[in-house]
Amino acid sequence: MSRIAGRFTRVESRRRARKLVLGLLSDLPRKNCWTIAEWAGDRTPDGMQHLLGRAKWDADQVRDDVSDYVVGHLHDDEAVLVVDETGDVKKGTDTVGVQRQYTGTAGRIENAQVAVYLVYAGRRGHAAVNRELYVPRSWTSDPDRCRAAGLGDKTEFATKPELAARMVTRFLDAGHQAAWVAGDEVYGGNPRLRTALEERGTGYVLAVACSHEVTTGARKFHADTLARKVPKRAWQKLSSGVGAKGHRFYDWAVIDLTDPLPGSRQLLIRRNRSTGELAYYRCYSPAAVPLTTLVRVAGSRWRVEEFFQSGKGLAALDEHQVRRYSSWSRWVTLAMLAHAFLAVVRANEHDRHPTPDGLIPLTCNEIQRLFITLVIQRVFDPVHQLGWSVWRRRHQARSQTSHYRRQAAQA
Repeated sequence: MSRIAGRFTRVESRRRARKLVLGLLSDLPRKNCWTIAEWAGDRTPDGMQHLLGRAKWDADQVRDDVSDYVVGHLHDDEAVLVVDETGDVKKGTDTVGVQRQYTGTAGRIENAQVAVYLVYAGRRGHAAVNRELYVPRSWTSDPDRCRAAGLGDKTEFATKPELAARMVTRFLDAGHQAAWVAGDEVYGGNPRLRTALEERGTGYVLAVACSHEVTTGARKFHADTLARKVPKRAWQKLSSGVGAKGHRFYDWAVIDLTDPLPGSRQLLIRRNRSTGELAYYRCYSPAAVPLTTLVRVAGSRWRVEEFFQSGKGLAALDEHQVRRYSSWSRWVTLAMLAHAFLAVVRANEHDRHPTPDGLIPLTCNEIQRLFITLVIQRVFDPVHQLGWSVWRRRHQARSQTSHYRRQAAQA
């Protein structure tokens, strides 16, 4: 917390931010301003809501501090920047960025808010270093709606690949290094993102659709057409990384592509050894690299899924109950910091204390459990608990009265 302390002009905001981060790391079944304020010993949630909505501090500056913290502790010369989006299902239409859209969280089209994240993945661990809210055209075409949600009047629409390019550029311009970028088909199918990375000399392994067109020394082919031409001897069994059940083995093949610009370009093909299902990746590197390197980078893409799972499950990344953009950016940035803390502690513990026989290495889940039990467990007297019961019931009574009044007015 001392790393971000200078971003707060008032000591009250600084102390409350610390309480909020500790609350995000707690074992509360539901984490929002109400539950965290009660857990932290506050009499009402007003202070937490003020921190997220009206207090003077810049969430983007804290985001940069989180990025420095992650890179400083998880540094890897062969690190991969993994980009992906996640959606949070929301009710109503007033929450910033919400519209009916597909989200992988629900697996269908829902009323949801979508954000794109950039995850730094190295050998010692992984954590998010940037975030951008996806603001649909239905919002950017309505300046009044944007203004009401705390967005600028001149907010322009940006696609998810454009948001990804913006985050990668910001990360590299800050002086950080990353050898590779990985992402799914949303990003691999975007030529502007690929060109932006090539111009910076940053390698990438980006998934593409089976219909994606590539150019070889012969002519242009669709990716699935080229896959059918790969001879049996060209496939190699390689691991794309270690998962919960051990190494993830697939069959891999690579085909060189032609391009007048400098650099090495390939189409990487992955085949499931059980089902035969194929996946395709567009690859670039400033100089030629072995197949094992491309496979390692392709396998790193799953780190972002692990971040979404642990970030939401352990640090309440998706439990923000806010409507305006500034409140959203503040909540997710502090949640990123909370998750990064767990990832860094995990990496340091693995380095300092070899895992004894018969035990698995410490996980972020177990570190959070120990941290709660040994460091931040709170027990309050009955007066505090009863005071919160009264506050909740009074607030709910006011809400109920307002609801009945609206119904009567409409009738």
